[in-house]
Order: sequence, then C-alpha cells, then structure tokens
Amino acid sequence: MTAEAIDRLLTPCLSSHPACAQAPGTVEERVEGQLATPMPALADEEGAALPKGLPEVIDGHVHLFPERLFEAIWDWFHEHGWPIRYQLHAEAVLQFLFERGVSRVVALHYAHKPGIARDMNQWMSSLVARWPRVLGTATVFPGEEGAVEILREAFALGLGGVKLHCHVQCFGPDEPAMHEVYSTCAEHSMPLVIHAGREPKSPAYHCDPHELCAASKIERALTDYPDLRICVPHLGADEFDAYARLLERHDNLWLDTTMMLADYFSLEGAWPLLEVRPDRVLYGTDFPNLPYAWDREVRRLASRGLRDEHLEQVLGGVARDLFGLDPL
Repeated sequence: MTAEAIDRLLTPCLSSHPACAQAPGTVEERVEGQLATPMPALADEEGAALPKGLPEVIDGHVHLFPERLFEAIWDWFHEHGWPIRYQLHAEAVLQFLFERGVSRVVALHYAHKPGIARDMNQWMSSLVARWPRVLGTATVFPGEEGAVEILREAFALGLGGVKLHCHVQCFGPDEPAMHEVYSTCAEHSMPLVIHAGREPKSPAYHCDPHELCAASKIERALTDYPDLRICVPHLGADEFDAYARLLERHDNLWLDTTMMLADYFSLEGAWPLLEVRPDRVLYGTDFPNLPYAWDREVRRLASRGLRDEHLEQVLGGVARDLFGLDPL
C-alpha cells in the first residue's frame, strides 16, 4: 500500500457523509452502555497452545488492518474501550494464532469513512495471498459512491465475504443504502458479517448503536433477502433472546461468539444460544483487540460440557459451512 493510500486511511472522517457528523444528543443521554467508561484489562493466565483434544478450531472473527490504522484503532480502544493486550500487526497476528494450534482464520476489517474501502480490500487481498489458511473478507462504506463496484472488485480479488460495523460506520441495517450491499452479496453468494447488535455502546461513537441497531431490523434483511447469509457477531449482544428467536425462524442467519463467553461484559443470556442452534453459531475472538488471554473463550467452551458434535460445530464446522471452507 502506498504512502498516499495510508494517508487516506488515517485522515479523520471529514466528509459531508451523514456518518461523519456527531449524532445529536447530550453526553448524559448517551453514556449508558457497556463502554460508558473504559473497561479494565484482565491479568488472566494464557495457555501456550489450545487445550488438548479439541476438534479443528477456526477463529471466525480476527481483525487485520494495515499497521498505522491498527495502531490508531488501538489508541481508540485504550482511550474509550479497554487496554489491548496483544498489540500485534497483521502477519504477527496470524503467526501467533497458527503457532498455538488455531487451524484457520477468518480475517475481518471495516472502512470507517467513505473512499478508503478499495485500498483496504486490495491490502487484505495481498495479505491473504501469502497465507493460504486465511479467508479474507472485503469491506465497503454503505452509501458511498460505487459501493457495488467496490464489492465486485473485491470478490474478483478472491475475498470471500463482507464485513460491516454499524457502530463505527453509523448506519442501521434497515437503511436504504444497505439494499445494494445485501443484493450484491446475495448475487455473488458471499456471506455478510455485520456488527448489528446494540452493544458495546460507547459515547465515543459518532452515533447511538441503541438507536441504529435492533434484531427486528436484521429480521427485515433476513426476510427480504432469503438467499443472503448474514452473520451477526457477539451473539447479537445485547438482544440474546430476540436473536434466539430469529435463529429458530431463519435458516440464513448465523451468530458468532466473539467476546460473549469470556465473562468480561456485564451481559447475561449468551450461553443458551449455543443450545438453540449449534449448527448456526461459530467461534470467534476479536483477536488481537482483547483485554484478556487469547484462549480465554475457547477454554470456557471446552469446559462447558457441550456434546462432542456440538463442540465440533461451534469450533470449526459452522465456519466451514458459512464461508465455504474446504476441509484441511
């Protein structure tokens, strides 16, 4: 990636796009939520490798960004979210996970403003070309000019899905700009990973996720685009019961476990989702952007007493099905 492209990535969101404007409302109206104040790091012990005896482990939610953008994201987390325990750049992230027994990785990123997605997708494609055990996803800024063409170019580069983040990109899943994203993903049989759960909410966002996000809005997309595979990370936090009902009604919905099984947030009701549809829930971590040990969640999963076939589905089988990964 050229220096000019990196500068575009790092330039603050200053365009006239609505997402670049601070949402209305006073701080007092917006401070509730899991990130009302920064959260602490945990000094928990980490393992040198995955627990023995596990089936194939695919991490379905790993973040990879160009170096300087990664560092800017870590700065944001340190100020507004939590301390980042693993400040590793992209190739070091992959080496770390693979050396510890993770079989494959689904790599996610997101464009925080219009006009940078094409550069980011080219960077991701170049990276994963060197790592055959990584499935790289594309991103786009909903509503930006040429969004459909940006996605088609990314798919032609070999990227195997799309990642969007309602909190960062400041859009709701039911907004008109999403229709071209939904239809393009469905047309190309590409899964869409969309952070559309309401949490974690932070006053540092330019919008209120509790206003933008709701399980009912995702259900409209599931209904309107039955051929589109949608994955909502973090088990749809904090609407766990609503997403459990959606799993029972819609076969084109998936959830990932990211950060919800670590006993870190003050949220309850996540574990039952693994029993509702274990064939629709996949393991993910948010690595490297963690405040605790890299294997904290997988150890909890391994000790939960899930049936062997359900554990195999959550740790690897569901990700293989969703992203079309061939067995190793």
